[in-house]
Amino acid sequence: MTQLRVLIVDDEPLARARLQRQLSSIDYCTPVGEAADSDSALLQVQILDPDLVLLDIEMPGGSGLELAQRLSARECPPAIIFCTAHDEFALPAFATAAIGYLLKPVSVEQLSQALAKVQRLNKPQQKLVNGGGEPCGRSRIKAVSRMGVELLEVDAIRCLVADSKYVVAHHLAGETILDESLKELESEFGERFVRVHRSALVAAEHIIGLRRDGGHYRIELEGVAEAPLVSRRMLPSVKALITEIC
Repeated sequence: MTQLRVLIVDDEPLARARLQRQLSSIDYCTPVGEAADSDSALLQVQILDPDLVLLDIEMPGGSGLELAQRLSARECPPAIIFCTAHDEFALPAFATAAIGYLLKPVSVEQLSQALAKVQRLNKPQQKLVNGGGEPCGRSRIKAVSRMGVELLEVDAIRCLVADSKYVVAHHLAGETILDESLKELESEFGERFVRVHRSALVAAEHIIGLRRDGGHYRIELEGVAEAPLVSRRMLPSVKALITEIC
């Protein structure tokens, strides 16, 4: 497993010490330095070239948001996860292409889940995820879960299923509730996700096949157990699509 070299940036010594201890308990993480303000953090990044920066937002001498923008402009920027006590900065934080946004006090479980996303990407891949490619719609969707605010990579989603007033994204790491309607998601990602039922969209490139389930059909998808129902009205077009891609 690739080691992550991590720089901790926070003006509070106790917060830095807590993150240092938590990182030390995660096998594939190596803390390489600390900084208490934006200027020293920028210098540390230039010298140490870390894979990841754990970044506070409100600091003396320049905010973490400003620093994140400067770091993102680098040719091979480090991944950024914000660790802050303030939830109101989530949207502007994600506008800087941050990988994650954790609320203090950060638990080891929260940190591990956020780090797992970073660990799967090398720096060139991070640049693509953060806007270097030409995907249809966003490359990541903001979601709020019991773990806090997170970004869900669209490429990892296999289907979107309406459940009551929510939409559940079934992806490679599990399930996440989205605060967006299926209609809005279909409008944005219609070239990547096809409707198979009035309550389900599936990722076209990850369709494995079709199977009977009693008097109905379900569509099977790569990497997830969820197999959405196919409506009778949609069945002919779904069969034609599967014939074309499988």
